[in-house]
Amino acid sequence: MRVNLVTKEDLQDFKTELLEDIKNLFNIKISEQKLWLRSSEVKELLKISTGTLQNLRVSGTLSYTRVGGTLYYNYKDIEKMLNGKG
Repeated sequence: MRVNLVTKEDLQDFKTELLEDIKNLFNIKISEQKLWLRSSEVKELLKISTGTLQNLRVSGTLSYTRVGGTLYYNYKDIEKMLNGKG
């Protein structure tokens, strides 16, 4: 019967590789995120109602851009708002 020993260095290497893989997964997810979202997408993302989204616009908490009859929200502005930096 063969026995494999795991050393502290092995565990540290595994930890480093695992953290790097997790960082790469987050970077892929962030790069796939759309830059501009429609109202329906923002409501779904934040799990809020139409009225709540309107209140965020009216109060100036969340900026938006109107193109024709459609409102668009910058994803980075949503992140700032959620992080309290907006």
